[in-house]
Amino acid sequence: MVCLLTPLSWIYGAVTGIRNWLFDSRILKEEEYDIPIIGVGNITVGGTGKTPHVEYIVSNLAADYKIAVLSRGYKRKTSGFVLANSNITPDLIGDEPFQIYRKFGMKVQVAVCENRRKGIQELLRLFPDLGLIVLDDSFQHRWVKPKVSVLLTDYSRPFYRDRLLPLGRLRESPSQVNRADMVVVTKCPDDLMPINFRITSKDLDLMKYQKLFFTRYEYGALEPVFPENAPYSASLGMLGAGDAVLLLTGIAHPRYFVRHFRNYPFKVKVDHYSDHHDFSRSDIDSINERFRSLPGSRKIIVTTEKDAMRLMHNPYFPESLKPFTFYLPVTVRLINGIDETDLIQELRNAIS
Repeated sequence: MVCLLTPLSWIYGAVTGIRNWLFDSRILKEEEYDIPIIGVGNITVGGTGKTPHVEYIVSNLAADYKIAVLSRGYKRKTSGFVLANSNITPDLIGDEPFQIYRKFGMKVQVAVCENRRKGIQELLRLFPDLGLIVLDDSFQHRWVKPKVSVLLTDYSRPFYRDRLLPLGRLRESPSQVNRADMVVVTKCPDDLMPINFRITSKDLDLMKYQKLFFTRYEYGALEPVFPENAPYSASLGMLGAGDAVLLLTGIAHPRYFVRHFRNYPFKVKVDHYSDHHDFSRSDIDSINERFRSLPGSRKIIVTTEKDAMRLMHNPYFPESLKPFTFYLPVTVRLINGIDETDLIQELRNAIS
């Protein structure tokens, strides 16, 4: 299989390399805007934590700037520019933009558009007093030049140990990291040692102008996916050795999420689907059957925050499961590693 995929990987690398060369040579021109733009992205296919990091940036800068978040709206069932409002659903803008909108409401404008330049122009037309735009998943969208480019890489799957599609999961050459102003190593373990910071920093081999940061996930208390159907609150601490939890995931790399539950005494079963999976009637029937077969007198379903956005609008999800279905909120926390520089302060300095 490797022998078959290697030539395809070379061809893919050549195509992306030529495209980047055209931009670097200014044959293809990036557009700059008067308004500061922060681009958040990666060079791998999914799983680096873009949405939680966009939320982290927005939540820390919203008091100082009127912010809009612009995304492509992956797997939405619409096209063109769509602005989130009180009647919006994940089908119309995608699960990740919907999650951001649901979290911040009208405090932050959330929009999707596959053409980022048109999306920015429409946002500026609708909201001329905007002070900042955050582009979600923007690293490969070079038609727009952000004021600050933030590149994410998963601690357990760093891009420098990966290979180009389809042989690996890289969207483009690891050398393109040089286009980033800041690199964030995400999903770090809580017990990261100083030697790990130094090893990762050495392996990344960043330029002097690039800032390096390390972050970890911090999980909150369980929240009901269907609050109007939740007769009681639940917590992981209330479940004992005789109880069970069905973990339902449709994210690129669920390992970090699943690992969190290994510290508890209850039985854990995992139903994993592909990233951004649209749960069908047969999927829901299978989930229902799996849940009913779990042992123990107390059992619940726990899903990720992103999956909860799709489940809460799923027409096939049975009423009988709603009181037992929860999601685990996640927030980003900065880890002090190479130095004590604060990511948000560096962003403020860069866009001021």
